[in-house]
Amino acid sequence: MAIDIGISAAHREKIAKGLAHLLADSYALYLKTHGYHWNVTGPMFQTLHLLFEEQYNELWQALDSVAERIRALDHYAPASYAEFMKLSSIKDESGVPDATSMIKKLVEGQEAVIRTARELFSLAESVNDQPTADLLTQRMQIHEKNAWMLRSLLA
Repeated sequence: MAIDIGISAAHREKIAKGLAHLLADSYALYLKTHGYHWNVTGPMFQTLHLLFEEQYNELWQALDSVAERIRALDHYAPASYAEFMKLSSIKDESGVPDATSMIKKLVEGQEAVIRTARELFSLAESVNDQPTADLLTQRMQIHEKNAWMLRSLLA
């Protein structure tokens, strides 16, 4: 059955592609944050271990919201590591950085997700896609707060 939600097929496609990029960035940041949670060491272990856990759990929940919005726009959400790696602006890394480097890399990741969401926001707003605009606003707010909290640990 054809979809008729007041957003043209072309705009739905552009928004879905932008959301796929957001999903990929969010998944890459989720993996990085979860890996750092497992592998962090040093005098701030307990603080970072708990903070990283809080952040990766929030990201895990967000993945579903973003993917479901893509589906509501009648497009398929990317769902493989290969697709995520191709779409994400957050690059994979190997090895285990020290705790301070982990924090810096997570700030960079949080900020990358913010930029991705902000880039898509104007399109969603311009075509009256309020659900996507609302989702993007929520994601930016959460990632800006996370980046601030992480940056505060570096002061």
